[in-house]
Amino acid sequence: MRNRPAIIALAAAAAIIVNLIVHAAGRAAGGSFRFTNGGVTNEVDAVTVAGFSAVPLLIGLLVVAMLSRLGPWVARVAVVVAPVLAVVTIFVMTVPADLDRASTVALALCHLTLIPISVRAIRLISGAAARPALAPTG
Repeated sequence: MRNRPAIIALAAAAAIIVNLIVHAAGRAAGGSFRFTNGGVTNEVDAVTVAGFSAVPLLIGLLVVAMLSRLGPWVARVAVVVAPVLAVVTIFVMTVPADLDRASTVALALCHLTLIPISVRAIRLISGAAARPALAPTG
């Protein structure tokens, strides 16, 4: 696949679908996905999972797509940075929240599912940058 917008859109769609399945499994395992912040009870619902799956991934992949013309180093850096960010955000966002165990595990898995999706998309984007589409003959 050489179309970078399609790669980015498919990666975001995959992340949403996979993480909604993980969220549903977490609910089935008894997770409430409720936490308190500033004395207010909040809930991580399916819309939040979809947004937190797609938006950071979209932003990161768009940056990679725009910068990939600078050279192959962009993809090499991105395939390291993306997994690191996915893991770090577990400890910044998920672990500190007062979620129940099933919710914590499910949300941590949601972060981890972004690793293979982002790495694959980055590799496809960098391959698309290296192989420009054929010009129409006429």
